[in-house]
Amino acid sequence: MLQTIPKKADEFEIIESYFKGLTAQDGVLLGIGDDAAILNLLPDLNNQLVVATDTLVEHIHFPSHADSYQIAQRALCVNLSDMAAMGANPRWFTLSLSLPRKLATNPWLKGFSAGLAEVADEFKCSLVGGDTTSGALSISITMLGEVPSGSAITRGGANDGDFIYVSGALGDGAAALSVIQGNKNNKSIESERLLKRFYRPEPKIEFGIKLRDVASACIDISDGLVADLEHVCRSSGVSAYVSTRDVPINDDVKTLCEAGSLEWALFGGDDYQLCFTVPEHLCELVDGWSADGLLDLKQIGRMTSCKDGVPQVFLDGSIVIQENRGFDHFG
Repeated sequence: MLQTIPKKADEFEIIESYFKGLTAQDGVLLGIGDDAAILNLLPDLNNQLVVATDTLVEHIHFPSHADSYQIAQRALCVNLSDMAAMGANPRWFTLSLSLPRKLATNPWLKGFSAGLAEVADEFKCSLVGGDTTSGALSISITMLGEVPSGSAITRGGANDGDFIYVSGALGDGAAALSVIQGNKNNKSIESERLLKRFYRPEPKIEFGIKLRDVASACIDISDGLVADLEHVCRSSGVSAYVSTRDVPINDDVKTLCEAGSLEWALFGGDDYQLCFTVPEHLCELVDGWSADGLLDLKQIGRMTSCKDGVPQVFLDGSIVIQENRGFDHFG
């Protein structure tokens, strides 16, 4: 009996069949199918455009055995997380997809399109253009969002005396990677939750919007708490003192690797929680959100002036050595 080989689509068939339907009409005058999209911006100066780009590459940002639905969801969610860190509301995105010829088939593309559509629909953002090409599997997404003028949260606003918070438990991303790599013997319930966190991280969009008038600085935790907090320190010109006993870690992560769970939380990355700083006079407001169950957050330290003029991260009073700072693409 002859096997049916899935038909491989060309570039234009791929766009027409799998991605053109992801363009909603909100603010989109001309979407997919032309040389560029045309977007209707608000006619006043009360809003600013926020733009972020991320690229995910096979074997580096996701394993080769991941299915296309999972890959698409992860790719869009990590880009949405950048919008959350800025306090921005996502509106549109473009997609550049480099795809091996063997994957340019209906099953793979159908799964990818479905995963992308599910996240885009939840966060009400529209695909408005991009490019497809044959090559090693990688996904580049450029996200466009908006914030009220002057209200975007940056990495450079932290001051001496501000308190440091995170939006939820850390270490899930590194623990999930351990599960994916088969390094641990895990219970199925642990694996299910952690794998969902890895492939479908939760962009903290509403959380970021709530922080607009409260946080002095903010960053999403992609490379690891220490590495990303260092970005805030360098941009703001201050140092950070973190109490490791206050860093929140889920119980199943501690069970999975009790000795290494703190290292995962500090240096593992892929958590996509928000790390943000708050002036002392606003801490009561922020702590009230947590006490009232409105937001999941935890205070973990405080910003302070630099010793010797060098912005640094200190863990329980000790400086972090260079080798342990977190994920580095070129490290």
